[in-house]
Amino acid sequence: MSNSRNSGLPASAPYIIGNEFAERFSYYGMNAVLMVYMTSASYLAMPKEEAAGWIHLFKGAVYFFPLLGALLADVFFGKFRIMLSFSLVYCLGHLALALPGGWFNDMRMPLFWGLALIAFGAGGIKSCTSAIVGDQFTAENQHLMSRVYNWFYLAINGGSFISMLLTPWLMKHWGPEWAFGVPGVLMGCATLILWVGRKKYRIVPPSGIQFLHDLQNKESLWILGKVSLIFLFLIIFWAVYEQTTTLWVAQAQNMNPKILESWVFLPESWKNWALIPSQIQALNPLLILILIPIFTRWVYPWWERIFGTSTLKKIAVGLFLATVAQCFPLWFEISARNGIVLNLGWQILAYLILTTAEVLVSVTSLEFAYTQAPRSMKALVLGVYLLTTTAGNFLVAGINFLAGTFPSLLAGDAYYRFFLVLALINALLFLVAVRFYRENVILQE
Repeated sequence: MSNSRNSGLPASAPYIIGNEFAERFSYYGMNAVLMVYMTSASYLAMPKEEAAGWIHLFKGAVYFFPLLGALLADVFFGKFRIMLSFSLVYCLGHLALALPGGWFNDMRMPLFWGLALIAFGAGGIKSCTSAIVGDQFTAENQHLMSRVYNWFYLAINGGSFISMLLTPWLMKHWGPEWAFGVPGVLMGCATLILWVGRKKYRIVPPSGIQFLHDLQNKESLWILGKVSLIFLFLIIFWAVYEQTTTLWVAQAQNMNPKILESWVFLPESWKNWALIPSQIQALNPLLILILIPIFTRWVYPWWERIFGTSTLKKIAVGLFLATVAQCFPLWFEISARNGIVLNLGWQILAYLILTTAEVLVSVTSLEFAYTQAPRSMKALVLGVYLLTTTAGNFLVAGINFLAGTFPSLLAGDAYYRFFLVLALINALLFLVAVRFYRENVILQE
């Protein structure tokens, strides 16, 4: 519709950010307990390799369906209508997961139906949500776009931080019905916020036949091709990053959860306090909430004075940091094999390094994808970008299913060493791409 002021923050920003907070609460809250639920519920009791494989397939599907949502939005219906429609499907998925155990002879059926509906709904809205942020800006207020994208990312991680602390506690004390039900309620709230703010959005209409013309335009295809080439390097980053919700959780369950035990000056009650292993995932969004303001206020201004405004250089540093972070699960696995029980607190350092990499790669890539895309393909290019997460998860899923079928293949620490070498080679090759790519900002008229 319209902005509150041509040169000010969009009037729609609070609704976009509120919707994203509630939606991410629902998604990450459900995700936080999936590994524990699938491996420990008596009516499921999957081996950890099988559970990890299914979870990575699910998350890969979540990041595949943005391409469908983007095409429907850019060509036919517009972003807002697609977001509202797919959000309703999303709510049905949460409802299926929250059904009490024992309602079905085979509880895998509501589990897989719930995950399929959530993958379809969450994926369908994902590229539209990211793109509709950029649609709220014109040339007059484009200088505020980075600020709103940072708030957008803060909303993502504020919702996920709270849910990652809450849902493991609900799972432990109240069971899976509450652990999955509360995220479902929040998804209902996200849908309501989206609908309430419907008159505040600056709507960019679908491009219709213009989209097909642009697909045949050599300049648009050239832009799409070179942007997609950059995206290929992000696949390995997501393959490393997404293991935090599966195999990092499995490692945490075999570590000493009393993270303050060695702090001799603390009272005994503090030293004996134990963290629920799956709650360690909440470190990621908490660190995001801390790091984004630090990067925005101090790191990026300093960076831009020395290295310029290139987004690709930030991504390059993030890829090398992800390589460093991958050293930690390798160390944890070697220690476990030798009978050494490490303190869960060591994962804090691993999360700090990997989350710093995420700020440099993920937040920056959202802005890169939007600003580099042709005007009629904003949601499509963001959908292509999100496919990198799909590819990363499918890569991990395939390796996990192979490891489960052939136990001698990448057994133990060889698995983590494989991803460490892969991440290092990927980061080195990306440096070559940075030298040849020329960034060109394209905004809506």
